Amino acid sequence: MADYLWSELLGHFSPERVAFLTRTAVLQRMSGPLCDAVLDTTGSSAVLASLEEGNLLLVPLDRQRRWYRYHHLFQELLLAELARREPDLVPQLHARAASWCEANGLPETAIDHAQAAGDTDRVARLVWELALPAYDAGRVESTRRWFGWFEDQGLLGRYPEVAVLGAWLQALVGEPVAAERWADAAEFESVAGTLPDGSTTQSYLALLRALLCRQGLDRMRADTQAALEKLSPASQWRPTARLLEGIGYLLAGEAERADVILAHAAEVATETGALPAAVIALAERSVVAMQHEDWMKAATLAERAEGVVRAGALDGYVASALVHAALARVAVHQGDVPRAQRHLGRATRLRPLLTYALPYFAVQTLVELGRACLGLDDGAGARVVLRQARDILRRRPDLGILPTHVDELRSQLDTRRGAVKGISSLTPAELRLLPLLGTHLNFAEIGERLYVSRHTVKTQAVSIYRKLGVSSRSQAVQHAQQLGLGG
Repeated sequence: MADYLWSELLGHFSPERVAFLTRTAVLQRMSGPLCDAVLDTTGSSAVLASLEEGNLLLVPLDRQRRWYRYHHLFQELLLAELARREPDLVPQLHARAASWCEANGLPETAIDHAQAAGDTDRVARLVWELALPAYDAGRVESTRRWFGWFEDQGLLGRYPEVAVLGAWLQALVGEPVAAERWADAAEFESVAGTLPDGSTTQSYLALLRALLCRQGLDRMRADTQAALEKLSPASQWRPTARLLEGIGYLLAGEAERADVILAHAAEVATETGALPAAVIALAERSVVAMQHEDWMKAATLAERAEGVVRAGALDGYVASALVHAALARVAVHQGDVPRAQRHLGRATRLRPLLTYALPYFAVQTLVELGRACLGLDDGAGARVVLRQARDILRRRPDLGILPTHVDELRSQLDTRRGAVKGISSLTPAELRLLPLLGTHLNFAEIGERLYVSRHTVKTQAVSIYRKLGVSSRSQAVQHAQQLGLGG
């Protein structure tokens, strides 16, 4: 096929036209001005129009014929030819593309080209600017890909500010080991300095320490205050710092003071587009309202949080777990069992994200889930979430009032005899397996994805069937979707 394309298409062009084609093949999408910048020339718009008229496997991407892309197979041929003819030119082409894209409002595309050019400084600067807004906007996979590149390139400790963001992301996606690895790199390589937003490097490290809470509640609160003092007023991280401040008061048993700060954090986070922080702040306020037996206020706040989740497409985010737990408790109080079960199912789906990387948030959410389970007379589910919470407390015991709440939940559970199996009794390992049951993968292939044996997958699958009251893989998938556990 490659020989055919070369002989039938490229063989008839001048060397200048072939050079245009091969050199612009580094672009996933191209316009006249972008091609001019990459080739350091002029007149590329006319060349693109001519190529389209000649049906040269050029696909227009808009009606104005401003943006194009090559057919994928044709692009692969051109790239192979570029690598054969001018391999040393490839990094330079990508570097020019990165500069143009950054200057013309395409920073995420600029990251791709900067990576290909090996311009690590540019990648670090752009990722530092874009990672949090991308995460807040629901593009978590983009951020994971960016940080994965730093690890793949062995750059984990070269850029402390990026390491801070990497640790933050790993904590939010439920990867505690990776979060600690990135956090250690940030601490080890940190140097005093001022970041582009006017904040100090130390302010970001303090905020990271507060988030991970590896040294207990008192240190978490001290780190939060240090971050608030040193963060620039314009920093995109101030809403999160305010959120952690409010959570600190809540964990210290000062619910009224916490509610005031959380209200401010929710307002600021919403205004600045920090939607995950807004979601958590609203959900935390709902929990405070429940503590005061103000169920109408609790319902209003939880529903507001759910609205932000929907608007921001954040239902797969760890922040949403507390929202659904709160909504489940509200539904239990209102006697709406089906609604409570639906929200419990949605929260249960997110339980694998509740790890010791975010210990206070994880334990608090698990306690609320346990209370919802008890309200539904689901003793088996309450035992599972209680066990998960106690596992986290063994690693992070100093979490203020939360250990007391866990003990209270255990005492309540000891007085119950309900042992009904259900969705909330699924373990974190079973919850990780459940979405893969709906794929074409067999048990052996699923085991490879999860780094466990085929026998382990089969054992966990049988346990899932039993807890869901079904007898087959397809029934388990269908029942899980009905209960809000679908992907």
